Amino acid sequence: MKPSIINLIKQTTLYRLAGVLVIAGTVLIFSCNKSSGVNQDTTGNSATDLQTQADDQAQVSNESDAIVDDANTALNSQSSVSGSGSQVSSVISTMSTVSANSTAGNDRILSTSLICDASVVWGDSAGLRTITITYNGTNCWGNRTRTGVVVITIPDGVYWRNAGAAVTVNIENLTITRLRDNKTIVINGTKTITNTSGGLLVDLPTLDSITHTITGSLTIGFPNGTRRSWNVSKQRVFSYNDGVVITTTGTHSDDNGNTDVAEWGTNRFGVSFESLITQPKVIAQSCDYRLVSGQNEVLRSDNITSTITYGLDSNGNPSSCPGTGTYYFKLVVTKPNGNTYTYILPY
Repeated sequence: MKPSIINLIKQTTLYRLAGVLVIAGTVLIFSCNKSSGVNQDTTGNSATDLQTQADDQAQVSNESDAIVDDANTALNSQSSVSGSGSQVSSVISTMSTVSANSTAGNDRILSTSLICDASVVWGDSAGLRTITITYNGTNCWGNRTRTGVVVITIPDGVYWRNAGAAVTVNIENLTITRLRDNKTIVINGTKTITNTSGGLLVDLPTLDSITHTITGSLTIGFPNGTRRSWNVSKQRVFSYNDGVVITTTGTHSDDNGNTDVAEWGTNRFGVSFESLITQPKVIAQSCDYRLVSGQNEVLRSDNITSTITYGLDSNGNPSSCPGTGTYYFKLVVTKPNGNTYTYILPY
């Protein structure tokens, strides 16, 4: 049975749950690498350094996507920016009017529960519409805390439901601390999110699909004091098949002819890299918003390649949804000397 509009609105922030599982699995994989012989390399390529880079990659990518999820939630939830003709009652009930002065063009609407660890303010002043998300450090997800500000700017006359609508997302000192090891990263930068197809998530059961593109330039602060530049270029397609299905691909082209690069930049060790999505990464609501298939390939400038394939059983074969059971993924690390190291582990 198709979910109600209210349930779809509530579920827009659940996409990150699958990413949390991926982070845990990736860290587990590289923790096991210490006995594989990879640690025979020089500083920067040791097993410990590869573990750190993999963990950085997973954490930054996941949190970068979580910013987009929060922005999408806010854009879908206020008719003044979404262009929807009506509001969803469960969303309206969580909002309170802080001030309203339509004559001066200074309308403000506040929500303190749309995003569990943030307050959201929709503003309209002199024709410029903004959404300000202020993270308050609450541990409502059980795995991390966030502080900092994200400001979404919507040009006058642009409504999120319209095809081609584009918004700018400015990230200001978003500080994220992972609770299991107190690892903290800091994200600054700018993204552009474009609703290339048009449509709102609440209308998804009646649409074939909704397509968003995401591009951006970020600066990432790591715990060792380094600050590195990362770039993002992705496409996300929302479709409906026994629930919401989210398919993510990379859209950047590199000098080697790869057209599926999702992220690229420099890691904390000063090594340049690019992360390709070589098989679309699929998250399915029907499988508890878990990552059910896909493949990443991370290419480093020192010719170390890591390939991770998702959605497998314990033998490394493609699996149907195990429900509350365990998915597995296969990791293959290829060294410049041609040696490979293969692991199959749960996520």
